[in-house]
Amino acid sequence: MNLDLTLSALLDLAPLQWSSILAAMLSATIIGLERQLLGKPVGIRTSTLICLGTYVFIAISNHVMRDVTDPSRIIGQAVTGIGFLGAGVMMSRDGAVVGVTSAACIWMLAAIGVTIGVGEPLLGVKLALLSVLVLVGVDIAENSFKALQRGVHRRLGRHGRQPRDPERLP
Repeated sequence: MNLDLTLSALLDLAPLQWSSILAAMLSATIIGLERQLLGKPVGIRTSTLICLGTYVFIAISNHVMRDVTDPSRIIGQAVTGIGFLGAGVMMSRDGAVVGVTSAACIWMLAAIGVTIGVGEPLLGVKLALLSVLVLVGVDIAENSFKALQRGVHRRLGRHGRQPRDPERLP
């Protein structure tokens, strides 16, 4: 049994590519950092694992592609699986559904992982930057214009409860 323990052998992750792995990690960190700074459930660690995991599934499926296999089926299964993961972060609290944006971020992280997995790492990073632009931009707009908050968000007070309206009697 020949154990090749050289540095080159240890760093070889073929058929995966280090540039794509780093693109997935960078993309996930870009989105995860925004979520983590806001105290949301999908932070840097979770984002990285989702994006990197999706990339690995797609890259491996492309590697084992044969005449009888179809890598697009792996993409479809990733979309389905990520949908269940996203549904797990959404919940109803005091009549308001919370976690929808985090679920959408999970969906986008998987899409970025697929994008990188099909050979477009730079596009994956661009999509991550665009996603954060949407997250931050809409947040700024909602905080600037009260009309944008109607029907979309109910600000929850401490302990996740709707703050009492001082104009209404108990």
